[in-house]
Amino acid sequence: MRRHRRGEGWYRATIGLGRVLLRGLDLTVRAEGLERLPASGPVLLASNHVSFPDFVFVGEAALRRGRYVRFLCRYDMWHQPVVGRALDGMRHVPVDRAAPAGAYLAARRLLGEGEAVCAFPEAGISHSYTVRSLMPGVAALARETGIPVVPVAVWGSQRLWPMRRSVDEAQTRPQLSRGRLVDVRFGEAIPVAADADLGSVTTVLGHRVTQMLEGLQELPEHRPRPGERARWYPAHLGGTAPTREQAVPLDVVPRTAVRPTWGPQPQPAGAPGLVEDSGTARRAGAPPTSTGEASPDTAAR
Repeated sequence: MRRHRRGEGWYRATIGLGRVLLRGLDLTVRAEGLERLPASGPVLLASNHVSFPDFVFVGEAALRRGRYVRFLCRYDMWHQPVVGRALDGMRHVPVDRAAPAGAYLAARRLLGEGEAVCAFPEAGISHSYTVRSLMPGVAALARETGIPVVPVAVWGSQRLWPMRRSVDEAQTRPQLSRGRLVDVRFGEAIPVAADADLGSVTTVLGHRVTQMLEGLQELPEHRPRPGERARWYPAHLGGTAPTREQAVPLDVVPRTAVRPTWGPQPQPAGAPGLVEDSGTARRAGAPPTSTGEASPDTAAR
């Protein structure tokens, strides 16, 4: 029988409401690799971020292993009194990117209590739907606590709330079409040694999450229809979302983030086909052989 823990009352109420909404939208959440998510004990998750409700779907998937995940979230979500009270009740952690030490300490404390903690190390939503620069906070937590990082990829949520494609475009609104599919994939845990280099660990994490994400993006059920101008699909795989370079004005990335060597790279002059060719993109997203299973590290927003 599950032992009562702090925050579960709020979580149960929120789960009930969320499942009513999911049923109302006829939305399917598929989870893969659940056996890689321990059913008990401290867990450190690091997920990509393609839409505002990503935490809902990662949390829903983790419930199938009996885990209530504590998410690191933007601090301004607490500015709404009712929302802030619910977030506190569920023991989520506010992150101020200008002063992240408090969030780091709170996450470390939750891990010490045996909780499952999830960070979005991109420190924001990726407008290009690729894994952008990663903060090293997750790697630092893993190195200090000795808890491996479980990489997570989520895809399909961007169909419900796509991002704008330029700074001149108005902020987008939810598109609550019925019958959507969201996939959540848990990867093999990445061990982090006590003397690991945070940048190297973060780089391994970036390659691993990219590989997982592109695997989901290329599933037939997630690809655009022939001839469709899919703003919700990455440019290097044939969609019309901004490229990584075009998304720079939209993606506010802290200076301490580790820049990507994973995913689609800038197209060299005179090298046709690199951006649009999905085979090239897959090779670009795969981790280099020299990296192997090096310790992981990512950013806690």
